[in-house]
Amino acid sequence: MKSINSFRDLIIWQKSKELVLLVYKSLKKFPSDEKFCLVSQIRKCSISIPSNIAEGYGRNSTKDYIRFLQISKGSLYELETQIEIAKDLGYLEEPETTTILKQSDEIDKILFSIIKRLSNKISLKN
Repeated sequence: MKSINSFRDLIIWQKSKELVLLVYKSLKKFPSDEKFCLVSQIRKCSISIPSNIAEGYGRNSTKDYIRFLQISKGSLYELETQIEIAKDLGYLEEPETTTILKQSDEIDKILFSIIKRLSNKISLKN
């Protein structure tokens, strides 16, 4: 098992960053009148996912780390909602939508697992 020396070594951060790149590529197809609305919102929430994972990792508290992982999870759900809306508006098609949502679901499961494991670790200390 590879040792973790920085947030860049975290699989969850790597997968979240990959999701951002996938989302950004998909946004190129959106109409220009969505640039400051849906495109902007999707960019912000997608970037928020790995950013909060990194920030939480950099905190000196497991509780803070959990809180930032939960914020990432919220941003992930926001992204999923906006992707669904973009699909309904005809801005995204299959298999692109499915690919994004599948990767999002994988990230969600990993976040859930990490949050649960860290929460249990805190409970055992108390």
